[in-house]
Amino acid sequence: MAAAAAPPPPPTPAPEPALTLSQNTPLGHPIFTRIRLATPSDVPHLHKLIHQMAVFERLTHLFSATESSLSSTLFPSTTPQPFHSFTIFILEVSPTPFTDTPTNPFYNPTVKVVNLDLPVEDPERETFRVQNGSDVFVAGFVLFFPNYSTFLGKPGFYVEDLFVRECYRRKGFGKMLLSAVAKQAVKMGHGRVEWVVLDWNINAIKFYEEMGAKILQEWRICRLTGEALEAYGGAE
Repeated sequence: MAAAAAPPPPPTPAPEPALTLSQNTPLGHPIFTRIRLATPSDVPHLHKLIHQMAVFERLTHLFSATESSLSSTLFPSTTPQPFHSFTIFILEVSPTPFTDTPTNPFYNPTVKVVNLDLPVEDPERETFRVQNGSDVFVAGFVLFFPNYSTFLGKPGFYVEDLFVRECYRRKGFGKMLLSAVAKQAVKMGHGRVEWVVLDWNINAIKFYEEMGAKILQEWRICRLTGEALEAYGGAE
């Protein structure tokens, strides 16, 4: 009797398609960022940020700003148009996409997703939460105002302060803030953006040089303040 034929081998399963990610698929630990114009409601956060900056720069002995003085000088009742006087960009971060869109006729907020290798541990998240129940936190700011170059025959911007909270540093956020100022300068046809850096802050100097900024060693800051200002300003 003939042997029974061997059963046919099971069909080979078709290979599963390779997993592809769209360019919009977050990798690692995404953090959503937004740069917008500051408003009077930001003053409490700004005051805390400025104090932290004074601590970082070892200049707390010169810090005397109050929420009241910041509010009255940065946001007076007759507030000048942004970019024509003191102007502040606020950097906000969130672990989730922003659901609200602040509107301002002078500046459209810049929103960007940054993918980090590690999550950010923010020990001050409650202090810098934008509002109760939200997942949006203030991470930094830049304050700038107009100046003028007679050599160029063009206006420019002078950056007085640039600060990012410690847990958000070395992630490109400082560059984002400076870039926002530079883009606004280009948009308005300005000739340059200037700022100063402490000579001991090697990390900041290297960061600015990598951006293409020139560190002008031959210039020195001259400042009248306090009693000297009062004395000279009151002289006949």
